[in-house]
Amino acid sequence: MSHDQHDQHRQQVRHAYQQVAEAKQDSCCGPASSCCGVSDDAAINTLISTRLGYSEAQRLQVPEGADMGLGCGNPGAIASLRPGEVVVDLGAGGGFDCFLAAAEVGPYGRVIGIDMTPQMISKARANASKGHYTNVAFRLGEIEYLPLADACADVIISNCVINLSPDKAQVFREALRVLKPGGRLAISDVVATTVLPEEMRKDPALIAGCMGNASLIEELEGMMRAAGFQQIRIAPKDESREFIRDWAPGRGVEDYVISATIEAVKPL
Repeated sequence: MSHDQHDQHRQQVRHAYQQVAEAKQDSCCGPASSCCGVSDDAAINTLISTRLGYSEAQRLQVPEGADMGLGCGNPGAIASLRPGEVVVDLGAGGGFDCFLAAAEVGPYGRVIGIDMTPQMISKARANASKGHYTNVAFRLGEIEYLPLADACADVIISNCVINLSPDKAQVFREALRVLKPGGRLAISDVVATTVLPEEMRKDPALIAGCMGNASLIEELEGMMRAAGFQQIRIAPKDESREFIRDWAPGRGVEDYVISATIEAVKPL
């Protein structure tokens, strides 16, 4: 992509998630969907989140409104967080994964959520205030250019956000820069199992819905290896096709993309 195309891509995604942050009943590309939608209905969000791998107990331990039904998995389930660690969440949304991580790293740990949408940052900060979190902060920024110092994080988590970037290779380079030696990536995201048709790759709604910009697994692994990561593990979840079908009903996108867990380590 050219610089102008990158900027247009980001603006489309930013606008879509601004709508999500401000939504009451409608979403950026369909009511009550997951990565590309949101609902104020607690019962719907419970169904969405439990399908993605969260427990009802986890939903209940965060402030109301933090779980927006966004995502395509539960990165915390693979992060193996420890007390005292510093965690960075790429694309924090309403703060759901940040607040779950905060409970695991404890009062001597720290969680920093990054989001490029001012409305999401405001929502997350309001949720943090409601929940009286003292070890969580939210910063406005793009995941390709993180507002963070070198080697400051033990773990980077992300939930269906890296796929939204027009320059995923740069996201992984930034992740490596920010992680401490031995630091870990723990990501849930959408990957392509076969090449997407051109009309899907260019569809703004599918791009904002985490599907249109999906990379093939071997391409993603190549980007991560080129950035400098080791111990790369990308594990597709075939059962995710069921909920991906609901993100774009009738489009057949579930024949091309799938949710996966993505793990890697920065060398010592």
